[in-house]
Amino acid sequence: MSDPKIALAGHRFFSGIDPAIVETLAECAREVSFAAGEYLVREGEPADRFFLLEYGTVALELHRPGRDPLVLETIHEGEVVGTSWVVPPYRWSADARALDLVRAIAIDVRCLRGKSDSDPKLGYELLKRFLPLFVQRLEAVRLQLLDVYGKSPD
Repeated sequence: MSDPKIALAGHRFFSGIDPAIVETLAECAREVSFAAGEYLVREGEPADRFFLLEYGTVALELHRPGRDPLVLETIHEGEVVGTSWVVPPYRWSADARALDLVRAIAIDVRCLRGKSDSDPKLGYELLKRFLPLFVQRLEAVRLQLLDVYGKSPD
C-alpha cells in the first residue's frame, strides 16, 4: 500500500487542496482493503470514518426485511464513501458493501473533528467538499425512489 499522504494528495476528492491540509489529513488516515462482499460500514453503526476509494466499487444499500437490499448508489474509484460523519447523530444511514476488491484511505473522523475544531480553514475546506457530495447523494436517492415508487399502475 502507498503512503497515505501521497494517496490523499492524488485523490480526486482533494484535488487542488492546500498541501498543509494534506499533511493534517494524513495524520488521521490509514490504508484499508475489503474483499468482495465485505461491508465497509453497516447502517446504524457509529460513523467514525469515511473512505476515499483508490480501487474497486462499493454499493450503498438499504436493508429491506425479507427482500434483497435496495442499492441506492454505486461508488467507484476516485469517489468517497461516507457522509454520515458530518452531522449528528453521526450514524451510518446505509450499508456500504464492497462489490469487488476495494482499496481505500480511511479517515478517522474523531481525529479530523478535533483538528477541524482548532483549524477553521480545515473545517471550511472539508465543508466545501462534502456539501456537493450531500447534494449528489440526495439526488441519487431521489432518482432511486422515482424508479422504485414512481411507476404508474398498469
